Amino acid sequence: MLRAVLLDISGVLYEDDQPLPGALQAVRLLQDKGLPLRLVTNTSRQGKAAIHRKLTAMGFAVRPEQIFSAPQAVLRHVRTQGLRPYCLIHPGLEEEFAGLLDEPEPDAVVLGDAEGRFDYAHLDRAFQLLIEGAPLIAMGDNRYFRGQGKLHLDAGPFVRALEYAAGTSALVLGKPSAAFFASALDDLGASAASTLMIGDDVVADIQGAQAAGLLACLVRTGKYRVGDELQAPTAWQAADLAEAVARYC
Repeated sequence: MLRAVLLDISGVLYEDDQPLPGALQAVRLLQDKGLPLRLVTNTSRQGKAAIHRKLTAMGFAVRPEQIFSAPQAVLRHVRTQGLRPYCLIHPGLEEEFAGLLDEPEPDAVVLGDAEGRFDYAHLDRAFQLLIEGAPLIAMGDNRYFRGQGKLHLDAGPFVRALEYAAGTSALVLGKPSAAFFASALDDLGASAASTLMIGDDVVADIQGAQAAGLLACLVRTGKYRVGDELQAPTAWQAADLAEAVARYC
């Protein structure tokens, strides 16, 4: 029996700052059903507070504590391990990572979607630390995301470049890692077998959820591309969030 729901955000709830058709009503229906809900995202260009403000401005009636992001998972890990990271992150995350920036002697590298900061100087600084043995901690390894009607490079290609250059492997704490889904389920107080993940990314959302033991539904919005469903043939499918909620929740 379905007892909880995880929803991806960009490409499932909205595109280009506009709610997708039926998405507002679908989220409201989930809230009315009383199903424990978390909005889960690898977005690393803005912090949790900014994500909440954006969703609220669009009309989504969600609470801040219902948002669970990859940057939050990374922050939790860094603080638990007592690390002093070199943060190659987007300016939009600086407020959330205050107190961890400009460490004089960093002993780890934290990587998010740094956008314009993915230049030689920043990447080479990260490489120097990694080659000396510092761990690489990534907020996600997504290949691309969708925005303004186009696909754009995400953090994944840069994670792979640093892994290759330094001969290391990143600890990925965003989707599709099992650690991310375990943290989200712990936050929900739900079991994997009774939780449904609804997303548009067949690798990060669907394959990741299924590998972690969750139910999964691929929606044909956002970054979905024709043929993605062939990569997860046992996942449920729906045209969009509204259809997924009506059919499976």
